[in-house]
Amino acid sequence: MDSLSENTIKTSYSSPSTTSSPSPSTPPLPPAPTVVVSPCAACKILRRRCVEKCVLAPYFPPKEPLKFTTAHRVFGASNIIKMLQELPETQRADAVSSMVYEANARIRDPVYGCAGTICQLHKQVNELQTQLAKAQAELFNMQCQQANLVALICMEMAHSPQPSSSSQSFMDNFMNNPHNFQLNNAGGFLDESSLGSTWEPLWT
Repeated sequence: MDSLSENTIKTSYSSPSTTSSPSPSTPPLPPAPTVVVSPCAACKILRRRCVEKCVLAPYFPPKEPLKFTTAHRVFGASNIIKMLQELPETQRADAVSSMVYEANARIRDPVYGCAGTICQLHKQVNELQTQLAKAQAELFNMQCQQANLVALICMEMAHSPQPSSSSQSFMDNFMNNPHNFQLNNAGGFLDESSLGSTWEPLWT
């Protein structure tokens, strides 16, 4: 009897308990993407944290480290920040471009810097102005020679009662296209053979 009761108890304990079916679990949400903000070239070179309102970030992007390296080498980071803070935002981009240009010039020419470049450009401008003045003087001389030549030919044709056909054709060609005539006669000096009998009374 005792063994029967023990078997009944064991059977009751070993029988599986009836439980309700588990509810389907929702899939886990994916983690939110982390936004990685690359520091500006200035903060990266200075090895400091680039804050949200960094005064150097708009003018020294991460992909242009040489730009800040050049300016920092000549002016220093503290001076660059101080100059930018003293200027309005509309003038900061031009100020950075000027500092980078001046720094490059100072590295190329440590003695004169931008002054050497400006002097060289002034020298080139003066040389070009001299060449321009010389060309204008030559053009004026050619125009005067052309005017004198036209006056002489007109005087000769006025004194001649019946101008020859060769002089008349020469005058027509000259009046129609004087530029080519000057080029063919090397700066306004004429060949006597091209004038025919027109020049004979002029030199007597």
